[in-house]
Amino acid sequence: MILRDVLSVAIHGIPLALIDFSLSPGLGFALCYSPAIAMVGKYFSRRKALAYGISLSGSGIGIFILAPVVQLLIEQFSWRGALLILGGFVLNLCVCGALMRPITLKEDQTTPEQNHVCRTRTQDLKRASPCSTWTKEWVQTCLCSSLQQEYSFLLMSDFVVLAISVLFMAYGCSPLFVYFVPYALSVGVTHQQAAFLMSILGVIDIIGNITFGWLTDRRCLKNYQYVCYLFAIGLDGLCYLCLPMLQSLPLLVPFACTFGYFDGAYVTLIPVVTAEIVGTTSLSSALGVVYFLHAVPYLVSPPIAGWLVDTTGSYTAAFLLCGFSMIFSSLLLGFARVVKKMKKTQLRFLAKESDPKMQLWTNGSVAYSVARELDQKDGESAALAMLGSSPT
Repeated sequence: MILRDVLSVAIHGIPLALIDFSLSPGLGFALCYSPAIAMVGKYFSRRKALAYGISLSGSGIGIFILAPVVQLLIEQFSWRGALLILGGFVLNLCVCGALMRPITLKEDQTTPEQNHVCRTRTQDLKRASPCSTWTKEWVQTCLCSSLQQEYSFLLMSDFVVLAISVLFMAYGCSPLFVYFVPYALSVGVTHQQAAFLMSILGVIDIIGNITFGWLTDRRCLKNYQYVCYLFAIGLDGLCYLCLPMLQSLPLLVPFACTFGYFDGAYVTLIPVVTAEIVGTTSLSSALGVVYFLHAVPYLVSPPIAGWLVDTTGSYTAAFLLCGFSMIFSSLLLGFARVVKKMKKTQLRFLAKESDPKMQLWTNGSVAYSVARELDQKDGESAALAMLGSSPT
């Protein structure tokens, strides 16, 4: 009887516990995280990177503070009481969400022509039968067009390159936080010193979130936030490549400081770079795609790194693979930006050679010509000259 009860709990209880404690919180936090980050981009324009840095530093501060607090709650109220208190604490996210007042930006506003078309179609829909074929086709067309407009950034070449680079960048993020302490122990560092290294890594990560966002909002770096993002990812990759040569505590402390700072730096600039590519209108959907792509290799890379450690007997191969992955991510984005600038320069040069009156301004892939306006001005000046020279 006891064995049957134990097997019943093992078969039926564990899956329910996994659903309760993994799927439900994961889905809830995912629905909170992306909209909260996207709202920061809507509220701030001048000091956007600093605003993102402060908002994203909250997760690091929470991890740093709540770890001892949760342990204290478990000792005082048991794990059930601790979960109840944490649940009430997390419930305050509803209050935070209610304080996010929705605003409408200029680029989110629809034109009067679009409003007129929508009103006309709505009136026609009311006159039509609810079960008519035309109504169903119109609803399907509206849904497809709205989805196509919302996710049109998926067809942008810049966003595709960003998505691919995020896959390689995310692969290199996770293994260090999993294997840094075991690696430190393997080179002769004590348990207390290894825990101290992780504390340094977490605190410097928070500092990097805030200070790097503030630095990139300065006038001298405001137009180079994309380059700063590449620089931070590349330096983290170089830190990975140097890690196998660092085998003592005095060498691992500077590594923890450097890696932690630039890890917090590029995390702050991910929403900024995404907004620069897709704009603020589709930022929420774009961030959802970016963080989804970030989560896949972030989940897969630690088991792969562990397999490499077990196969080779050292951490060198795992760390080198992570370093080269992050460096490739940085180089891919840099190469794409250089190719884009070369195309713009070539387009301007060809336009100037084809017509001396042609002046070309490029905004992405859209070009505007003002040659016709120049011709009209030349014609008006010639007409005025003829009128001035005619006898009165």
